Amino acid sequence: MSQAFFDNFRQHRLVPVAVIDNAEQAPALGRSLVAGGLPLIEVTPRTPAGLAAITALTTPNTELLVGAGTVLTPTQVDAAVAAGANFIVSPGWSPAVVQRCQELEVSVLPGVATAGEMMAALTHGLDLVKFFPAGQLGGPKGLAAYAGVFGDLRFIPTGGVSLANLADYLALPAVAALGGSWMVPRKLVTQGDFAGIEQLVRDAVAAVKAATTKGSE
Repeated sequence: MSQAFFDNFRQHRLVPVAVIDNAEQAPALGRSLVAGGLPLIEVTPRTPAGLAAITALTTPNTELLVGAGTVLTPTQVDAAVAAGANFIVSPGWSPAVVQRCQELEVSVLPGVATAGEMMAALTHGLDLVKFFPAGQLGGPKGLAAYAGVFGDLRFIPTGGVSLANLADYLALPAVAALGGSWMVPRKLVTQGDFAGIEQLVRDAVAAVKAATTKGSE
């Protein structure tokens, strides 16, 4: 994983996870994220428009870091990279997906849920992983238990993360960033309410700033 990729997450501390049903709406969504102060996004290509949306996001918004989420196979890695994805996210641990990403020299963020999977990530030379589904794995307390053992790993909790528990996660030194869809709800994307999305992003960015400022006091 490149240092620039890691630093990007550490700088912004948030990864908005979006489902896009109409690729024509992707550029406007990207602009709303940048305007809200969060120039990165994970697109889950679970819809027919997913890959086209990734291409639409990467073409006009060169300052936007765009990832493909819910990637399950090496074939899907190839398709996402061909579409323009800057990084790959998988919901679980797959050596085949990780290996293909490393062959293509694209950053990968695999999901981990057990100590064995965390050990496997370290064996494959990874130092940043997705902790998923975070809510079902004990939330901040559950992650803290793992972080105490795996000191060389940094985590991006996803699943059940919200404004209500954001500060609890960010209080953990092992947390590099947080992933969530509350900033880019599918309903607002479908409705084309990009002003509403921009405000949600601004609120999330402000909450992160408040939490990290308080934590440094």
